[in-house]
Amino acid sequence: MAFFIIYIKEAHPEDGWALTYNRRAGIALTDPQSAAERTEVAHSCAVGMRTSIPVLIDEIDNEVARQYGGWPDRLYLIGRDGRIAFQGAEGPFGFKPEQLEQAIEAELAPGRPDNPRPVSG
Repeated sequence: MAFFIIYIKEAHPEDGWALTYNRRAGIALTDPQSAAERTEVAHSCAVGMRTSIPVLIDEIDNEVARQYGGWPDRLYLIGRDGRIAFQGAEGPFGFKPEQLEQAIEAELAPGRPDNPRPVSG
């Protein structure tokens, strides 16, 4: 199983819907206008969060965010068959990792047709 963060369009840029909380935390950036700028912001975000999860970056046309409805954040599980096995509600209020955990457990459960490992007793 692999986990990824997909960095999409900036939710709270200075030239958009800026948040006072972000400014107090020293986060003040404009919405990237090129792939290189978005990559730089995504890298800075990953370093600031101290994440070890690989970060993938949506193209500047925001197609991944459009296709998956990822703004401002959302959890997904892609099943072994390549289909969406879980789609969380829109964040931040729909950001519920415990629901993703349950979906992962169901996806990996023994006895599923695509996971024929025997259940040992």
